[in-house]
Amino acid sequence: MGLHLQAVAFEVRDAPGVGRFWAELLGREVVPEDDGVLVPGNETQIGLRFVETETETETGPNRLHLHLTSTNLDDQMRTVRRVEELGGRIIRQVPEEGYVVMADPGRNEFCVIEPGNQFLEGAGFLAEATEHGPPEAGRFWSEALGWPLVWERDLQTAIQSPLGGTKLSWDVRTHMRPYGSKRQWFDLVSTGEEDVQRLIELGATEIERRDTCLVMTDPGGNEFVVRS
Repeated sequence: MGLHLQAVAFEVRDAPGVGRFWAELLGREVVPEDDGVLVPGNETQIGLRFVETETETETGPNRLHLHLTSTNLDDQMRTVRRVEELGGRIIRQVPEEGYVVMADPGRNEFCVIEPGNQFLEGAGFLAEATEHGPPEAGRFWSEALGWPLVWERDLQTAIQSPLGGTKLSWDVRTHMRPYGSKRQWFDLVSTGEEDVQRLIELGATEIERRDTCLVMTDPGGNEFVVRS
């Protein structure tokens, strides 16, 4: 199958500015696009896409957010300070857990994870993209991308490329207040209509066709885009 996960996409105001923030933080480049910018990844680290919007859509916690790792406490604090220097901010610190919840200039939430986190060991600096969703979502994406399940326990699932790197995970977070309507999604690149048919067979639902892309939802109700 020719499906490839090109990026995790975020709908934001000032897409170039948010893209520069992440490019500086991750040591990557910014590629301008018609509707925003792409911060490309590589074989083991996911790319990030920022799509321009004029409408402020954030009304609650993000359904999807990123996790950055640390080698030690000093390294964690260096990342926190660097985020602030680049225009991000601290939302809250969780001393008993060790991680720091932050937001980029587009108000997308992410966490700077404490050192010694075994689950993210070896996954790289941008170690995880985690999304609200049931175990069915994780199993769907494992089949869709050909990435093995590396975690499946209770309501949590995670997958990872056979090459290693960034993990994708899903969890049902019933203790949180309702998620906001701000949109984040997976951007896939397809080589043909057979990829779309296979996604439908695996449990995806077609929502809308737009020129060279198709909007779909996974079994957890999360939108994603397939680009040709």
